[in-house]
Amino acid sequence: MQITIAGAGEVGTHLAKMLSKEKHDIYLLDEDRERVSRLQEGVDVMTIEGSPTSLKGLIDAQVKKADLFIAVTPIESQNITACILAKNLGAKKTLARIDNYEYLLPENKAFFEKLGINAMIYPEMLAAEEIVNSLRMNWVRQWMEFNGGALTLIGMKVRINAPILKQRLMDLKDSDGYRIVAIRREMDTIIPNGQDEVKPNDIVYFITTKEFIPKVREVAGKDVINVRDLMIMGGGRITVKTVESLPENISVKILEKDAAKINRLNETLPDGTLVINCDASDLEILREEEIESMDAFVALTNNSEANILACIAAKSFGLKKTISEIENIDYIPLAENLDIGTVINKKLIAASAIYQYTLDADVSKVKCLTHVDAQVVEVSAKLNSDITKGKLKDLHIPKNIFIGGIVRDGVGYIANGNTEIQPNDNVIVFCLSSSIQKLDKLFN
Repeated sequence: MQITIAGAGEVGTHLAKMLSKEKHDIYLLDEDRERVSRLQEGVDVMTIEGSPTSLKGLIDAQVKKADLFIAVTPIESQNITACILAKNLGAKKTLARIDNYEYLLPENKAFFEKLGINAMIYPEMLAAEEIVNSLRMNWVRQWMEFNGGALTLIGMKVRINAPILKQRLMDLKDSDGYRIVAIRREMDTIIPNGQDEVKPNDIVYFITTKEFIPKVREVAGKDVINVRDLMIMGGGRITVKTVESLPENISVKILEKDAAKINRLNETLPDGTLVINCDASDLEILREEEIESMDAFVALTNNSEANILACIAAKSFGLKKTISEIENIDYIPLAENLDIGTVINKKLIAASAIYQYTLDADVSKVKCLTHVDAQVVEVSAKLNSDITKGKLKDLHIPKNIFIGGIVRDGVGYIANGNTEIQPNDNVIVFCLSSSIQKLDKLFN
């Protein structure tokens, strides 16, 4: 596939690196010479210096032959204009990064299609959804539902008291309703088999059905935290979307030091939201604002280091649930080693949402798992595809690809070696990032 990416910022660069590993022809366009020169040697991407809204720049970036044009500059209007121009120059599909939720409403889809914009992505909204899910199911690190909850992916850090420890996966009792599909151990990602064991401080990903969720929590040794009082550090767009999406029974206190942002927050947020003008990086101020009485703490400033330190401080005050936005991917292992809680990375979230447009298989959802070098994919099995030609144990499925479960007629089932996938089943697949393109051969 030939893909042109407009915008060599954090999202565009991360996406270009990821896609370049999979034999796509990638063109990366940006008017900032320094940005386009940042890509490391050895990354197979053609970089072009030029404006995403310049006809010459778009032509130089080969949009006439592009199967997919992705505009992810920081400026919404530039992304929309670039997609309109690219579509009219010959790009088959276009996708724009936006920051206006109104554009995503179903009644506006046809309007943007006529303009030449096939899809739009709002990273801040996706990040807010992940934060709200993490607060709602606060004993997990990552939570993802498939087919309205028919199957659920749960990522957790397993502590030393977990009943699941020191047993081979094949020997686990009462495990028919769940499977362990990925493990992060220190810096390594494991797609496990029956001989593997879970060790203390592993981050473990389970796939399970709705009725077995309490069992998964039990074997992982987790307690539920009742979140009623929430403190948020930072008042940007993710904060606004998070507060708007929270249940009404959660009381929110926002700490923001920028007076201009505070005025916007007071105009935008629901009644009852308390906004305090202060520097939340000061431990004494956190104490004065009664952080010890809070049930959860979320750090959403633009400074990853400040967010990490704030969550460490919140932990020192006794809070069990902390969430940090970390925009520098290199900091994620550090954050995990410091045990700061749930990590939100806008780039990975955006890349996951965009990624499904690059796959030939009938994919309805792709998600990068924050703590592991793996992805979870929801894909529909086609008639006569290889995946439908026998029991899973007999299909010679490539290494590092793991079938976690299927949804058939709205009902979720955990997969095992004797499972036979039927055409039109929705299949939940886990694989290392380097193996995802092998899904096309299995499912098409």
